[in-house]
Amino acid sequence: MERVFLLLLLVTGSLCTGNYSYLGTGTSLAVCQPDTCALLSEVAATREKLAAMTQTQSTLEQNLSAMMQKMATVEANLQSYKSQADALWKKNQEQEGQLKTLTDTTSASVSKIAFTAALGNTVGPFEHDTPLKYQRILSNLGSGYNPATGIFTAMTRGMYYFSYTMYNNNSGQPNSVVSLMMNSQRVVSTWDTEGNDSHDSATNTAVVQLEAGDSVFVQLYANRVLYDDGYYYNTFSGFLLFTM
Repeated sequence: MERVFLLLLLVTGSLCTGNYSYLGTGTSLAVCQPDTCALLSEVAATREKLAAMTQTQSTLEQNLSAMMQKMATVEANLQSYKSQADALWKKNQEQEGQLKTLTDTTSASVSKIAFTAALGNTVGPFEHDTPLKYQRILSNLGSGYNPATGIFTAMTRGMYYFSYTMYNNNSGQPNSVVSLMMNSQRVVSTWDTEGNDSHDSATNTAVVQLEAGDSVFVQLYANRVLYDDGYYYNTFSGFLLFTM
């Protein structure tokens, strides 16, 4: 287009300086100049439009290139996120497997709860109602029974079986009263305070529903006495029947 424009300029210049005698007397440049100027204006306008279109095309190409770069970045990010998601999914699967194993192990562990403990010595009288501390541990699967306190603590919700045996004071007037306690609630009791026979023994049992954290113990009442020795007449037992 620039070559065409220069060519037109040369033609116009030659028209302005050339010999037009063959056109006849009085012929001048004024006869052709208006059409030439209009053509030059159109050419100039076309050239400007072409330059503008070229600039616009260049801008579009730059924008397209920028967009392509952004798309490449986004695609790379998406690929990275996908890799991270895959890694997280695999890790989650591994953790679920570990949790299941731990749950199964814990469930098997808490479902095996059983104990028996014996007193082994004479206790009482006390000024206040007192939990009996059975010191000789015959069994304590699950470690629910604490000999330091005499209290069994449930580790899981379920139905439990408990029993205890009470041997009275063994001499003089009978003076033995104990109860199986669940938290602060009296469940069952044994009582021996009458008669002349001091060599008496009594047993009581109960099946109770416990929540995790509930406590069960045998309580000797104030001013009461139990006799025991190496024959272990007084015992406390319990075990989990089933979880709930």
